[in-house]
Amino acid sequence: QVQLVESGGGLVQAGGSLRLSCAASGRTSSNYDLGWFRQAPGKEHEFVAAIDWNGSNTYYADDVKGRFTISRGNAKNTVYLQMNSLKPEDTAVYYCARHIFGGNWNEARDYNYWGQGTQVTVSS
Repeated sequence: QVQLVESGGGLVQAGGSLRLSCAASGRTSSNYDLGWFRQAPGKEHEFVAAIDWNGSNTYYADDVKGRFTISRGNAKNTVYLQMNSLKPEDTAVYYCARHIFGGNWNEARDYNYWGQGTQVTVSS
């Protein structure tokens, strides 16, 4: 059974930083390709970043490039999203999700397991 648990959200002022964590569990959790999406009120899930199972390849949405960094922990079943220079428009619930092999990295429909989400609020 695949489980994804996010943590690290909170309230921060514009220009500040947060680091989100996603802990994956399951028989082969260290081999999961994982991604981060976010959802603001009234909007659909928006791709943020993704990383393949061994950390060799990373992918970012244009509006977070240079500000956010996705990485894997040493145990490989934990993924981090370091968010710097946060803006009020980054406010959303952030979700960790498992990518389906061969699917598009930036399409929510190509992720089949999702965590419960963690709220990130950036004040101006």
